[in-house]
Amino acid sequence: MTELTERRYFSPSAFAELAAHERKSWWFRSRNAVILWALGKHCSGFHRYLEVGCGTGFVLEAIREHYERAELSGSEYFEEGLVHARQRVPSARFRRLDATAMDDKACFDVIGAFDVLEHIEDDEKVFANLARAIVPGGALLITVPQHRWLWSAVDDYACHVRRYTRDELVSKVVRTGLEVEYVSSFVSLLLPLMWLSRLRAKKAVVGPMSEFKIPGWLNAGLEGVMDLERLLLRIGVRFPVGGSLLLVARKR
Repeated sequence: MTELTERRYFSPSAFAELAAHERKSWWFRSRNAVILWALGKHCSGFHRYLEVGCGTGFVLEAIREHYERAELSGSEYFEEGLVHARQRVPSARFRRLDATAMDDKACFDVIGAFDVLEHIEDDEKVFANLARAIVPGGALLITVPQHRWLWSAVDDYACHVRRYTRDELVSKVVRTGLEVEYVSSFVSLLLPLMWLSRLRAKKAVVGPMSEFKIPGWLNAGLEGVMDLERLLLRIGVRFPVGGSLLLVARKR
């Protein structure tokens, strides 16, 4: 089976619209803040970093701002995404890459994959490829959508193959030989609102960018709730449920 039939894609033309929404969206801004917190807490001394499925480079740009001396690399299946990533982070190295065919060995201190694996049927092959590419002592950072009961038209538009359970994500990472160091749900305080929104999406016609096209006051309010949630994560709270999962694993 070819890669094109294994992976569910959204339109490459969506990258331009995505890039236009990311800087203002509570979701992308809050996820960046969570990723940066996890990176600083678990992997602050890294030198070589790779983001797999870097999209438009929004996360990589934030990492560059905080880790100026790190050697940053990004990979993406679509050249349309890399066009934006190269503009955002001109100092990083980029390549077009099919993650299921990745063959790097012990090259990176940290690898990040943020809302990527849910698009790939053979995700276990990608987990194995990522684990092989990390140096001993290095780390893997992952975010994925959580809870199958949250599935809606939004997932269909995003071309998701799955929403993960915590046990599923942990077991797939452990089978690669990595040791899970940290796992928590996030977008947890907003879960009731998210469920209502997804319930509505099951009954109404929604567009692929509908979740980002909201009033400014609501966007600011949602980001404020996520700021509070991140504070709770920082003081040690681990949420059992939430719209997304964050996992950090170590190669011992």
